Amino acid sequence: MSAALAPAPSATAAGRRIRVMLVDDAIVVRGLFARWLEAEPDLQVVAALRTGREAVDQLLRVNPDVVVLDVEMPELDGISALPLLLEKKRDLVVIMASTLTRRNAEISLKALSLGATDYIPKPASSREVTSSAAFRRELIEKIRHLGARALRPAPAPAARTAVAPPAAGIPGSPAPVRALETPAAVNAAPAFKLRPFAATVPRVLLIGSSTGGPQALTALMAHLGGVLDRAPVLITQHMPPTFTTILAEHLARASGRPAREARDGEEVNAGTIYVAPGGKHMRVVRSNGIAVVALDDGTPINFCKPAVDPLFSSAAAVWGQWVVGLVLTGMGSDGSRGAQAIVAAGGSVVAQDEATSVVWGMPGQAAAAGVCSAVLPLPQIAPRIVRLFAGERS
Repeated sequence: MSAALAPAPSATAAGRRIRVMLVDDAIVVRGLFARWLEAEPDLQVVAALRTGREAVDQLLRVNPDVVVLDVEMPELDGISALPLLLEKKRDLVVIMASTLTRRNAEISLKALSLGATDYIPKPASSREVTSSAAFRRELIEKIRHLGARALRPAPAPAARTAVAPPAAGIPGSPAPVRALETPAAVNAAPAFKLRPFAATVPRVLLIGSSTGGPQALTALMAHLGGVLDRAPVLITQHMPPTFTTILAEHLARASGRPAREARDGEEVNAGTIYVAPGGKHMRVVRSNGIAVVALDDGTPINFCKPAVDPLFSSAAAVWGQWVVGLVLTGMGSDGSRGAQAIVAAGGSVVAQDEATSVVWGMPGQAAAAGVCSAVLPLPQIAPRIVRLFAGERS
């Protein structure tokens, strides 16, 4: 898995480099990470430590913006150190690092629920870590994007959320609405266009997400209610193998509905949540008049596998106006092209807003493309989706 990447705001423009603490019991890994990060003009390694205990003890002295925290360490492991670190510095960005085992995947996803910002899967051996250009790029870009967010001042709370007005004039014509109706947004934030929702009552929900996605998906699934009983839900979350297995289990518990990694060739039915398996693109095709899942091991798209665009575009071709696409928090622009395909086929698109996104890359790109009918804070998304599937357009 590799997250879709896009340029992040330069931390040096804010006056200093992003300060990074590395915590890993392997000296080879610490040294390698430190060399990679110090070669970047906007990143600075302020500590490279062996145990979680050392990290807790030195946190306030070195004052990092970002901690890359290994899961398995002596004395105090990552999951035990995490709450102690966040207790000392509440706005700390913590990226959990672990190898691709089921146990570590479960620990990493648990860490997200305890306040970790993100995770990064490490190759299994030091040799693979050294030779993986994709892993190096992902590590640097996650630190850069999440660290830059940590350096920005907290935005003022939104007074009003951007939603599309009732359709008027030519059907499907977008209407300009500002993202956040606050004084700062009115004066500084560029407006983006919102479209009326499709007139057709939707029958299929598609979701794309990346950084911050597991937390957002878990929160969302707990409140979708009857939508999950009468519509299939297909999800592409940027995640590696094993992690997507655990994610599906978490979503099943959160929703109280069947959720699993999708299987190639299986029929898509209402009442089931289908998660794209890590390392495979998930598409939808028609076979003998029935919508079925099609998995493939093609090249990464937008640096990702699975990628959101193949799911959105293929589902738009199969279901057209019956589709609602939801773009949640994540780096990069994956999902934007697919969202355009959904709108072109007569469906509707909703995006998570900037204030509640861990990274407003994917949803921000969809909003900027003018394909969204609503851009909402996470807590407002489930109620809006429920109303849409009940036939309400406002």
